[in-house]
Amino acid sequence: MAESTLDQHLPERRFELLVSSVTDYAIYMLDVEGKVITWNAGAERFKGYSTNEIIGEHFSKFFTPEDRRDGLPSCILTTAAQEGNFEGEGWRLRKDGTRFLAHVVVDAIRDERGELMGYAKITRDVTEKKRLEQAQFNSELQFRLLVQGVRDYAIYMLDKEGYISNWNAGAQAIKGYEASEIVGQHFSRFYTEEDRARGNPAIALETALGEGKFEAEAQRVRKDGSLFWANVVIDPIYNDTGEHIGFAKITRDVTEKKLAEEELRQTQEALLQSQKLQALGELAGGIAHDFNNIMTVVRGSADMLLRQPDMSGEKRTRYLHVLVETTERATSLTSQLLAFARRQPLEPEVVDLSIRLDALGEMLQRTLDSLYKLELDLAPALWHVEIDPTGLETALLNAVINARDAMPNGGTITLSTRNVRVAGEDLVSLSISDTGEGIPPDQLSRVFEPFYTTKPSGKGTGLGLSQIHGFAVQSGGTATLHSEVDRGTTLQIRLPRTEREVARSAAPESEIEVPRGLKVLLVEDSEHVRYFAKQLLEDFGCDVIEAACAEDALELLKESKVDLVFSDIVMPGISGMEMAHQIQVTHGPMPVLLASGYSSKQFIPVSERKFPILRKPYTRESVARGIRQLIERKET
Repeated sequence: MAESTLDQHLPERRFELLVSSVTDYAIYMLDVEGKVITWNAGAERFKGYSTNEIIGEHFSKFFTPEDRRDGLPSCILTTAAQEGNFEGEGWRLRKDGTRFLAHVVVDAIRDERGELMGYAKITRDVTEKKRLEQAQFNSELQFRLLVQGVRDYAIYMLDKEGYISNWNAGAQAIKGYEASEIVGQHFSRFYTEEDRARGNPAIALETALGEGKFEAEAQRVRKDGSLFWANVVIDPIYNDTGEHIGFAKITRDVTEKKLAEEELRQTQEALLQSQKLQALGELAGGIAHDFNNIMTVVRGSADMLLRQPDMSGEKRTRYLHVLVETTERATSLTSQLLAFARRQPLEPEVVDLSIRLDALGEMLQRTLDSLYKLELDLAPALWHVEIDPTGLETALLNAVINARDAMPNGGTITLSTRNVRVAGEDLVSLSISDTGEGIPPDQLSRVFEPFYTTKPSGKGTGLGLSQIHGFAVQSGGTATLHSEVDRGTTLQIRLPRTEREVARSAAPESEIEVPRGLKVLLVEDSEHVRYFAKQLLEDFGCDVIEAACAEDALELLKESKVDLVFSDIVMPGISGMEMAHQIQVTHGPMPVLLASGYSSKQFIPVSERKFPILRKPYTRESVARGIRQLIERKET
């Protein structure tokens, strides 16, 4: 009998233990008058009263004086009794007099007959929760005030389709629309018609969603139709569950920045133009100086030959040799100028730089005296390059002379070759290094300018490095200079690799003969050059007919049959190259030999040329070689 009674009251005991152990909620009972009749650990924890202190006390003890004065405790009980429960929030008092915000639920307790027996009261301290909610509200309010107060940036939101959901003061200031005019409109209305036609608004949203961000600078349209430059950033927005709910868009008017950049660009262009004019002035002055020296010799020698027809043979020969040497110096000068201008007529060949430098080493060493040591550091199995050998030799000679002059007390000059790969491109590197004085940093930027020299006055023309730079660029490569004061200088030329093989060596020019009796059409607009060329061809035993322009030459070909056409390229009207193509269309595969002292910027390998090109000023040997090549080509 005792055991059954214990079992009967066991569930109630368990429920009592459960309620007593809850510490986050105050759970207790009131009698019908509102006096406390039970008290749990949670009530004791945040209200501060022990069970012995509070049992029998009226629950209004927890209310503030103001709420007691207004009859709130009685009102709560009445509401709970009439409606079954009461729920609300309000300030309550702890034992120590401090206040806390309480969430309160009061339920009426009735017996089986419906008679009111008291009240069940559950109270939770929500002070911290409310504080956090208020802090979040204040933060959001401050953020809204911040966003609304910003006037230099348009900050607003778009929904997932790109329709505007809010609008700040900066957006109104920049774009001209008030919030009432623009909220609910699609953001594409700010784009130009051309951008809308290209689908740029949709692309911007797709990019932001796919990549996490979209940023661009472009022109946008204000309400009044005017255009402005905008820096635009679009970020996707996700809610707490990771669902995409829209986009945040920030736009800044950068029109003034763009105008400032354009003004700076124009200023830089004006400065660059001024620098070009300065370089051109130095170039013109240098050319005038060097050519005046050359022409002084030419004119003086020619005058002496004309004024003294009975001059002895030995003296006449000496003057003629002076003329030849002087014209060679003039030819070298124009060659360097054309290389600087990237207009040097090139005759590119496939070469192995290591083999070529090994062969040139002895010649280069002869330009130096015993104070200088020339070392060769040549890579084996070097990739081939396609360059003009004469241009290479001139560039090397200029570089070695510069290196020598940078070491007045002697030193070492090193020529090295390497295979290198830069940005996925196969290149061959040729370096010329010295152990000399070096070049100050403030002068390095100008070393490739024509007639600019770091040498003392009278020690150089300033064309050496400009020739090297022009040769490298015209050959499809680059030239760079690295230098440290008192530690030396390295000139590096990088040239593109070619897959072509090295050609077989040609026969020496002295062995070349021109078949006598060839009928040649000579086309040259310069009367003096035409006279010289005619005498040269007739000296070979050729039968020569002349034309001063391509138009006349084409007419002569209708009446005369010739074996070969020898023509200048650069002429008024139809050029020599155009004429050569017309001749082949009209007269078939007729041999045409072209000559020029001025090439186009296009780099044409010898093997790919339809017509051979001689470099002016041409010599007897070079003309003989060109004619012989054409005859052999025709015979095969």
